[in-house]
Amino acid sequence: MHREIHRWFSPRLHKDMEIAVYGHYGFALLMFPTAAADYLEYERFHLIDSIAPFIDSGKVKVFSINSINSESWLNNRMHPRHKAIRHQQFNGYVSEEVAPFIFNHCQSRVPIITTGASFGALHSANTLFRRPDLFDGCLAMSGCYDLKDYTDGYWDEDVYFNSPIDYLQNLHDEGQLNALRAKRHIHFVTGAGAYEKPSASRDIGNVLAAKGIPCEVDIWGGDVDHDWPWWRKMLPHYLATRF
Repeated sequence: MHREIHRWFSPRLHKDMEIAVYGHYGFALLMFPTAAADYLEYERFHLIDSIAPFIDSGKVKVFSINSINSESWLNNRMHPRHKAIRHQQFNGYVSEEVAPFIFNHCQSRVPIITTGASFGALHSANTLFRRPDLFDGCLAMSGCYDLKDYTDGYWDEDVYFNSPIDYLQNLHDEGQLNALRAKRHIHFVTGAGAYEKPSASRDIGNVLAAKGIPCEVDIWGGDVDHDWPWWRKMLPHYLATRF
């Protein structure tokens, strides 16, 4: 498998940020880490290995980025307002730095599908919903789409506009709605076992349905826990059957 590591200083985040690239061809799969993990997490936990056949065959080219969750919502030493500011800076990094990097690396305006597990699922969905002009779909695994679950009661405009369960209900801009309605790949998949929250996927699916935005909500069984062995099954299953 072809593998590259890239790094640049992000003017939006004021720090060096790495990105791992796997493969040589195909649509772009942009991976957001879980919790406070880094750009190599999916490699360490063998999720990259689980989708190696799709990478090697040129079906998909994977871009795995760093998170800054430990500098925002998972940093208990920060004031919540500063957490929200940092979260917004990360959004800018993804849309204004990572997306152009992907297009440049692929030498074309390839479709970008976002994906991630757990907290990465929230980022993947939020990224698509905020910028459907840049991103083409999402495959969100075992996520919660209410940012308030991470804010310990803090609420402001930046929390609202990064909490899909909230802002999508009040989205009335027909241009934005039509851009989302045109997406063929909005998938929420979760288990019903330990530490999973299938109601979160059902709830976001209901919000999208009320807006006429097509999506798939797939609830796996009660034996499917919030853990890596299942994400290593979910992602290749969807790459094989939906893309």
